[in-house]
Amino acid sequence: MPKIANIQLNSQDNIDKNLAIIERSVHTARAGGADLAVLPENACVMGSQKELAKRFDEMVAFYANLAKTTNIHLLAGTLPCPARPDGSPIDGKFRQSSLLFDNQGKLLARYDKIHLFRALVADGVGSYDEGCTFEAGDTPMVACCMIDGVAVGVGMTVCFDVRFPHLFQTIRKLGADIITVPSAFTHTTGKAHWQSLLTARALDSQCFIIGSAQGGTHHFTHKETPQTRQTWGHGIMVNANGQIVSSTNITDGGEFVITYADFDKNEQDQIRQAMPIFECQVSL
Repeated sequence: MPKIANIQLNSQDNIDKNLAIIERSVHTARAGGADLAVLPENACVMGSQKELAKRFDEMVAFYANLAKTTNIHLLAGTLPCPARPDGSPIDGKFRQSSLLFDNQGKLLARYDKIHLFRALVADGVGSYDEGCTFEAGDTPMVACCMIDGVAVGVGMTVCFDVRFPHLFQTIRKLGADIITVPSAFTHTTGKAHWQSLLTARALDSQCFIIGSAQGGTHHFTHKETPQTRQTWGHGIMVNANGQIVSSTNITDGGEFVITYADFDKNEQDQIRQAMPIFECQVSL
C-alpha cells in the first residue's frame, strides 16, 4: 500500500537555501517510509520567479537526482518554465509547471497550471494577478505510476485550480486515483476556504486529494521593496469519502513539516462502486 508524505514548507527568497531544505525534507520523508512525496507550490522560491526560471533545467536535474537517490516518487511542487511543453518560448512570461518524477529520477509528467490566481484579498499584499507573470496552461494531466507495486493514476493540479470542480472531474475521467494540489494559499483565503475546497474536490471527483501547502511568513523583495506575505499552511490529505486522513496543525512552523497517510486503492474503489456518481451524471 503506497505511503504518501505531504510536505509543508516555509520557502523564502534564497533559492539555494530553499533547495537544501527541500533535500532534507525529502530524505526525511523517505526515512519515514514514504513512497510518494508531494511538495508545495513555489517550493524553490517565494517572490520573484525570474532568477529561478533561468535555472529551470538545473532544477529539473536537481529534482530528478533527489528522487533517484532517495528512491521515492516526487511531485516537485511548481517551477516557472520559460517554454511551453512543445519547446516554444514564451515572450516575457513563464508557465507555472508542476513536475512528477518516478523513484528512478525519470520525469513522468509535466502539468502547466490552467487557472491563474486573480483576486483582491484583505491582506498585506492586497492585489494578486498571476497573469502578469504566467501564461495559463491548457491541458489536464494524469500520469500512470507504479508506486509500491500498485498502479496509480496521479492527477496534477496547482493551487487556484482547486476552485474549479470541472477540472477535477475531468482528471478523474482521465484515470486519476490521486490528485495533487501543491499550493501557496494566502492566509486570508486559506482560513476561509482551503479545507472546504479540498474536501469538496475529494467528494466530487472521488479521488484521494493531497493539498501540499506553503505555511507561515515569507520575506522577499519586489521591485527593490522588501515585502512579506502570509500563507495559510495546514497541509491536508482527504480520502474519496471526504474524510481528512492527515493534516498539519495550523500553527505548525519551522523549515518543513511532514504528515503521512496510506493510500488504499481497494477501499477507494469500493467507495466509487457504492456511489457511482459518474454513471449518474447527466449533461445539462
